[in-house]
Amino acid sequence: MIEARHLRVLRAVASTGSFSAAGRELGCTQPAVSQQMKALESSVGTPLLVRTGREMRLTQAGEALVRHAAGIIAGLTAAEEEVAAIAGLRAGRVRLVSFPSGSSTLVPTALAALRAAHPGTRVFLEEAEPPNSVELLREGDCDVALAFRYEGAAGAEEWDDLVVRPLLTDRLVALVPDGHRLARTEGSVAIGELARESWIAGCPRCRGQLVEVCEGAGFSPRIDFATDDYPAVVGLVGAGLGVAVLPQLAVESVRPRGVRTVALEPTVRREIVALTLPDLAQVPAVAATLDELARAGARQSAAR
Repeated sequence: MIEARHLRVLRAVASTGSFSAAGRELGCTQPAVSQQMKALESSVGTPLLVRTGREMRLTQAGEALVRHAAGIIAGLTAAEEEVAAIAGLRAGRVRLVSFPSGSSTLVPTALAALRAAHPGTRVFLEEAEPPNSVELLREGDCDVALAFRYEGAAGAEEWDDLVVRPLLTDRLVALVPDGHRLARTEGSVAIGELARESWIAGCPRCRGQLVEVCEGAGFSPRIDFATDDYPAVVGLVGAGLGVAVLPQLAVESVRPRGVRTVALEPTVRREIVALTLPDLAQVPAVAATLDELARAGARQSAAR
């Protein structure tokens, strides 16, 4: 196998005409140059230099290798510089997948800080809900995935193969119209007090947590409106068409007008995290992105 360091020595010998002059150019001794040239000739299996007294000239094979060496060394130098730029966060790319309320709250703060600190690092954002976002990560289609899971939910071990960076704890809150009988309630409201209400909820796949909490309180919610669009949920509640339960982060992602948030009992929380693969966690740009997401989560928690 031809090594780049041997090619650099061959070029120096070819340009200077001697081992001693090549050593001075490369900053090493004449015996070291001689040893590396022997190793290179052994690798290619043919002589590369003809020694006549104090002079040296290239063989045909040596001339061919010197011609190719320039391009090989230039390519390696470019690769080394690019890798050094990525390692030093002067360059780099991170593919981030987030669920919508994370995209509008945590992600902007984190990415603005990342760009200010490392302007050469580019982040590409796409949206997906877990578990789809987690599958994108495992399949190599993204580098970092924002995800969440509810406390006590089954399947926590599904992330055991991933690096899990906690960002913040989010709780479910009730949304009621401004004029609702519970709108001015101090403290928490038992979810059972909303049993007779008309409900606004997500699609059948997304409303599972709500249905589970309601059934635990002894009733099934009467869902009249189904939408996964948070501004639409707030608009419907504000118009007096029903009540809803949303994660607090989702409420913070929109401008709630005409609605009131009410703390719920029992308290239902979800853990919001950033996920990546163990090898990716060692990549400087990915590590920096995780750090900024954690700081954004801490700021979001402190502002509540």
